[in-house]
Amino acid sequence: MDRRDFIKASAASAAAIGLASCTDGHKEGTVKQQTEIEGEMTYRPNTDGSDSVSLLGYGCMRWKMKTLEDGSQVVDQDNVNELVDYAIAHGVNYFDTSPVYLQGQSEQAAATALLRHPRDSYYIATKMSNFSNAGKEASLRMYHRSFEIFQTDHMDYYLLHSVSGEADFKRRFFDNGILDFLLEERRKGRIRNLGLSFHGPVEGFDYLVSLHDKYHWDFVQIQMNYVDWNHATGRNVNASYLYSELDKRGIPVVIMEPLLGGQLGNLPTPVARRLKEMEPSKSVASWAFRFCGTFPRVMTILSGMVYYEHLHDNLMNLSGLKPLTGQELATLEELAVAIRQFPLIPCTSCNYCMPCPYGIDIPGIFNHYNAAVNDGALPESSAQKDFKRLKRKYLTSYDKAIESARQADHCISCRQCISHCPQRIRIPGELARIDNYIEKLKQETL
Repeated sequence: MDRRDFIKASAASAAAIGLASCTDGHKEGTVKQQTEIEGEMTYRPNTDGSDSVSLLGYGCMRWKMKTLEDGSQVVDQDNVNELVDYAIAHGVNYFDTSPVYLQGQSEQAAATALLRHPRDSYYIATKMSNFSNAGKEASLRMYHRSFEIFQTDHMDYYLLHSVSGEADFKRRFFDNGILDFLLEERRKGRIRNLGLSFHGPVEGFDYLVSLHDKYHWDFVQIQMNYVDWNHATGRNVNASYLYSELDKRGIPVVIMEPLLGGQLGNLPTPVARRLKEMEPSKSVASWAFRFCGTFPRVMTILSGMVYYEHLHDNLMNLSGLKPLTGQELATLEELAVAIRQFPLIPCTSCNYCMPCPYGIDIPGIFNHYNAAVNDGALPESSAQKDFKRLKRKYLTSYDKAIESARQADHCISCRQCISHCPQRIRIPGELARIDNYIEKLKQETL
């Protein structure tokens, strides 16, 4: 079934279903307005069974920021404290952060919230994020600073951050002696579990996994969701391969991007309608989390929950997990094929490309474009029905969402962003494409 037939069939079969407009595929509202959590959190063991880890893990990369009078941005700590309190109260015990998240503020924000709770009520997962300076002294300072921030004598889960392959691994961890240091720290018990997060090509993954016999990775973090399972784009590797290789070695798996940067919670309308037909009372995002939780080697699924309703919805889905059936998995595979046929930019809003030296709001531009595609509101041709209305709506919303000085036409293609993108998006090319598209819209030359 091609994209056009799929859209027609889906629209016809679900014309009576009214989908609520919501952020990230979750229902609007506050936790106080939601129903009580049913069931208890699902837990999974780590390598040796010494930890019982909540299947829902808290990713600390996307918390709210607020702007101060001097123009600087800081984490909204009150918001973080409330979210962390609610998560812990409902069984979440795995908190994933990094020295570089949220303009370098994520670790401190997480520590401030977590230190208000007993140390044995949560697991800290943080990273050696030595991207720009892989020298030993700078890396050691980063490592020790994490201990100071969390006021702890041990890290529960410590990761080599976003390793892409052999050359990257050797430059950042092997040649400078940092890996030997971290292995010794694990032997001493200051690191309880040592692992890595992976972004890169298949040969890079194969190399890193081949080191398991020598170094014994206690866990590995990968990008996994029902679209990337068999349909990864760019240089990303199909998650089905990543998972199977880790599973046969008995390595616990930590999942990042279960919603593919929110895309699987804000689906193209015909796809969302299919899911709502199957479970009318569930959010479309729930399918992505249940998909990941269905695989038994998955230890925890990270979600960067910014709003109470997102946290509540994920708790509802992963407390007393209901694994997907074979038929449900087959349906998600069918929908994954359909999703890949939509002309979306595979941006996950991780913000690794930011800040742009020329001030361009790269994730904002891509998210605005993707939202128009998902909503079926992308003006495609002057011969299109309602073209003028769609054109006016797109251009008006673009100017409202992205201030003029940060729009795509200001990109000079310096290419500094490309190496930072885990999804391997050719960012300057996509920005140029969107800028050219907008100019054609204005001139009505499509």
